[in-house]
Amino acid sequence: MKLRTKYMLFVVILHLVAVVLSFFIFRQNKILFIVSEIFIIISIILSWQLFKELIQPLKLLMQGTEAIKDRDFNVKFLPTGKYEMDELIAVYNRMIDELRTERTKQEQQHLFLEKLIYTSPTGIIILDYENNIQQVNPKALQLLDVEEKDILSKSIHELSHPVIEALKSLESGKAKTFTFNGITTYKLQKSHFIDRGFPRHFIMIEELTVEILMAEKKAYGKVIRMMAHEVNNSIGSVNSILQSALASKNIWTEPTNEPLQNALQVAVERNYNLNIFMRNFADLVRLPQPDKKKINLHTVIYSVARLMEMKAGEKNISFQYHFADAPFYISADSRQMEQVLINIVKNAMEAIEANGIISFNINSRIKELTITDNGKGITPAEAAQLFSPFYSTKKDGQGIGLTLVKEVLLNHDFGLSLKTVAERQTEFRIRF
Repeated sequence: MKLRTKYMLFVVILHLVAVVLSFFIFRQNKILFIVSEIFIIISIILSWQLFKELIQPLKLLMQGTEAIKDRDFNVKFLPTGKYEMDELIAVYNRMIDELRTERTKQEQQHLFLEKLIYTSPTGIIILDYENNIQQVNPKALQLLDVEEKDILSKSIHELSHPVIEALKSLESGKAKTFTFNGITTYKLQKSHFIDRGFPRHFIMIEELTVEILMAEKKAYGKVIRMMAHEVNNSIGSVNSILQSALASKNIWTEPTNEPLQNALQVAVERNYNLNIFMRNFADLVRLPQPDKKKINLHTVIYSVARLMEMKAGEKNISFQYHFADAPFYISADSRQMEQVLINIVKNAMEAIEANGIISFNINSRIKELTITDNGKGITPAEAAQLFSPFYSTKKDGQGIGLTLVKEVLLNHDFGLSLKTVAERQTEFRIRF
C-alpha cells in the first residue's frame, strides 16, 4: 500500500470517528455539536493542505528517481518558495549537476581510452569475463596477421595462432618474449582490471624485432671487429715468418727437411683458410647499404640456378620454376639478392642431401617468392634459433649464412619467413 493511500485512509477513519463521537456526545447540545463539527471541518481542510505539502516533495522525489533511473541528468526543479521543499530541491539539483559532470568526464575518458587503444603502437587484446576476445586494436591484428572477424568473440583457448599459444600459459601480471618464425620477436604482457567487481584480462603485444636486431648487430659487430683485428695481426706476423723460412735455400737442398717443408706449407694453407674464415665474419659487419635498381627476379633466379646446377646434379637434385610469362620486377641490389638466393638454395640442398626437388614459385599478385624443398625439415627447437647470429645446425657451420640473408632482406625492407609447413616440405618466403 502506498504512503499516500495510508495517509488518506488514516485521515478519513480519524474524522469519521470524530464525527460519530461528536454526534453521540454533543447531540443534546446543538451549539457544542456545531462547534465540534466546525473543528472537524477545519481539521479536514488542514489535513488536506498538509497532504498536498507532503505529497508534492514525494512526487518530485519520484520524478527525480525516474530521471536517474533513465540516466537523464538534465532534469532539474525550480524552487517553490517553501523552505523545506527548496532545501530538498537544492540538494537534488546539486546532485544532478555532479552526476552530469561525472558522466561527461567518464564519457570523455572512455572516448580517450578508445582512441588511445585504437591508435596505440602496441597491440592490445581485451578479454571478457570468460576469456573470449571482446576487443582487439588494429596493431594487434597487424602483428598477428589475422582478420578481426577470425578472432573476435572467440576464446583464446580455441585459437591456434603461435602467439596466442604462447599467451595461454602466461599468468596475469607476467611478461615474456616470444620469437615467431625465428625472426620476429614479441614482448607479451598479460594483466587485468576490475569491471563490476570481477577481474577481466587484457594482453599487450609489442614487437621488439628492430631493437633486438640492432642490439645483436652492435654486440656481434664489436666482437667480430676485435677478433678480425687480433687474428689479422697474428696471421700477418706468422705468414711473414713462414715465408721467410720457406725462402731459405737450406730447407729445399736438404732431403731430410721435407717433413719441415710440408709442415710449413700446411701452416700457410691453414693461415689462408683462417683469413677466409675471418673475412666471412667481417663481410657480415661491413655489409653495405643496398644499391637498389629495377631488376627482373626471373633473371636472378635463373642465374643462381645455373651457378648451382652442377652441385645439384651431383646430388640428383632438380630445380622447378613456377613463373608467369611476364617479367617480375623488384627494386633491389642484384648482387646482394644473388648472394641471398645462393645461401637459400645451398641450405635447401644440404637439407635434401640427395634425390630431391627445389622449386621457385613467384606470386605476382601478393609480390612473394617461395622457395620450397623436400628435405628433412626444421624441428621446432631449430626454428626458434634459425636466424640467431652464429647458430648453425651443421657440425662445422659458422652460422653466418642465414644471418647474412636476414640482414640483406631487412636492409631491403623485405619480409621473410622460413618454416616446415608439412612433412618434407620446407618453405622460405620472401615478401617484396
